[in-house]
Amino acid sequence: MSSHPENEPILNYEVGSKERKDLEEEIEKQLSEIIEIPCIINGEEIYTNNTVTQVVPHNHKHILANVHLASQKEIEMACNSAVKAQESWIDLGLEKRSRIFEKCADLLATSWRMKINASTMLNQSKTVFQAEIDAACELIDFWRFNSYYANNFHDDLQPLVSPEGMLNTTEIRPLEGFILAITPFNFTSIAANLPSAPALVGCTSIWKPSRNSYYSNYMIMKLMMEAGLPPGVINFIPGSGAEITEVALSNPDFAGVHFTGSTAVFQGLWQRIAEALPNLKGYPRIVGETGGKDFIVAHSDCDRQGLLVALLRGAFEYQGQKCSAASRAYIPESVWDAIGNDLVSEVEKIKIGDCKDFTNFMTSVIDQRAFDKITGYIQRAKDNNNSEIVVGGNSNQETGWFIEPTIIVTKDPMSESMVEEIFGPVLTIYVYDDNKFEETLKLCDESSPYALTGAIFAKSEENIETAYNALRFTAGNFYINDKPTGAVVAQQPFGGARASGTNDKAGGPLNLLRWISPRSVKRTNMEIHDWTYPFMKN
Repeated sequence: MSSHPENEPILNYEVGSKERKDLEEEIEKQLSEIIEIPCIINGEEIYTNNTVTQVVPHNHKHILANVHLASQKEIEMACNSAVKAQESWIDLGLEKRSRIFEKCADLLATSWRMKINASTMLNQSKTVFQAEIDAACELIDFWRFNSYYANNFHDDLQPLVSPEGMLNTTEIRPLEGFILAITPFNFTSIAANLPSAPALVGCTSIWKPSRNSYYSNYMIMKLMMEAGLPPGVINFIPGSGAEITEVALSNPDFAGVHFTGSTAVFQGLWQRIAEALPNLKGYPRIVGETGGKDFIVAHSDCDRQGLLVALLRGAFEYQGQKCSAASRAYIPESVWDAIGNDLVSEVEKIKIGDCKDFTNFMTSVIDQRAFDKITGYIQRAKDNNNSEIVVGGNSNQETGWFIEPTIIVTKDPMSESMVEEIFGPVLTIYVYDDNKFEETLKLCDESSPYALTGAIFAKSEENIETAYNALRFTAGNFYINDKPTGAVVAQQPFGGARASGTNDKAGGPLNLLRWISPRSVKRTNMEIHDWTYPFMKN
């Protein structure tokens, strides 16, 4: 096997650069038209005429697309298409399947880069940098590294022993049937990886995109088709999650679900799969990355400026709409006294507005539902005598769904904004007594049902080790002296446990292994002709 790929370099989009000019032109082009987004089943575009609009979150009167939603008929067609496509897709072989996704990566790195970045900026209201690291770099890395990992499985998973006269091998088979990929709005890369990772190893997929990212996800689907993805391997089905899961789970060939979304939805889906088991050919694989209430714990000996930057970036990049965003922090009194005013001052400098203005650090949250949920948390904090909003707290939805970056300082470490997932630009800080570091670590561990990401800030190796051990099960991705977000494919495979998911680590080989069903093969070259055993003889 050749050496592994390298992570895709991040473009800077500096003033006067070619990439900046090309991206600005592509943004204006996409803003100038309203497209029709169909279902794509067996490689064919199907327009149902049951449509919803896709708008720009930071300018919600601007329509990007009319989206044609699938009915039960189209969903059933998609399931049947996926089942029929699997045999020829398996027969194509891993090497040729890999070439298709490697071509996807090459197209995204070149001719499709600006189109995908622009669609992500407009559809999901991302800044240029957030779009570049997500829709371009991370997805390129997913496709390239997934191919690398999968192509190593044959050699890595072979039996260690073949006695004389026989040959033992392992066939790296896919699961029998199709995978239902239910994808989130917040990362274009994750949305594409969830159907394509199982497809790489030979499964076929039904892709149910988020209602808030139909536009950018459709662009990705078109890119994969241009790269040579055969009809039926991935079927793109905008529509109701309840209807799609009902049809998929009633199909005997349902083989698994690849999910990113809320904990409640995933738990409900798991229950429905259990109920469907008697009608299914096999036991489905259930892989999910769900909620998070991600933390930063600081020790009094920490690098205070490093902590300040981690709090600001970790909490407010992409409006906190990351399952890994820093949402709660435990800060010693001495440290808070030293950095609190500076942190407030820096947050007040954050510019918010249209993604076309590259000087903005934040844009809007994704939709009205998110806006109402997040502002509800802020209002309840305002009404709570144990909480103080030290910066932010305001919002405006006239043009787009804009919410100021908000920091709440609470006296109650079990207050709702300290323990519940908000998924917005809200950071809650609990200031603790400097002498209660270990007690605070225990508090952090026990306060939330989630265990996705977390960070410790300390200089002393002893204090780092104490936190490392005390917080062992609080995060699937743990950061030392860094913000708890920004995992990179092949560097920090991503996923959490507890109420945060099944921890199957997208961006590494473990996730891909979930989509295979190996076959052990024993070949005997010295056939036995005598049925008796030596112990039977006198």
